[in-house]
Amino acid sequence: MIYKIRAILDVKKDVIRDVLIDGSNNLETLHASIANAFGFNGQEMASFYRTDQDWNQGEEIPLFDMSEDGDSTSMQNFILKDTLIKEGDKLIYVYDFMAMWTFFIEVSEIKDTTEETLPKIVFSFGDAPEAAPEKEFTAEFSLDEFDQENDGLNDAFDDMNNFENIDDYDI
Repeated sequence: MIYKIRAILDVKKDVIRDVLIDGSNNLETLHASIANAFGFNGQEMASFYRTDQDWNQGEEIPLFDMSEDGDSTSMQNFILKDTLIKEGDKLIYVYDFMAMWTFFIEVSEIKDTTEETLPKIVFSFGDAPEAAPEKEFTAEFSLDEFDQENDGLNDAFDDMNNFENIDDYDI
């Protein structure tokens, strides 16, 4: 099976790449293909995130398993045909957590054929900017509103500067 994956960079001007990739490849191969398609070296940390049809971010699928026991998920463990099952399935992709390049990934077509030279870029529109746009993370409500909804939880942090000297403890 061949997947046509559309990757849209989250910037003001449209920057789009379509990549053909074999469905038997894993998400790590898709990560490298997308990074290459947008001119990145692919050496930065990255993650895919499951998402619904409204692009609400869900479960993280990181590039590497970073758990202590080595028993967590990673892109290597997720095969495309098992992760993106049908046309229209979506993921969010974040490349380079210092810059936060964010992409909307969607399966635009699935063909029951094979091809030799995959993955490859089949459509390119727009140029990626030199630097990632700044992301603004805003809370849905203020700390005072949070405190009111959580029965004075912030009050527990009011005495943060009244810690005793750690040297007084025998550890």
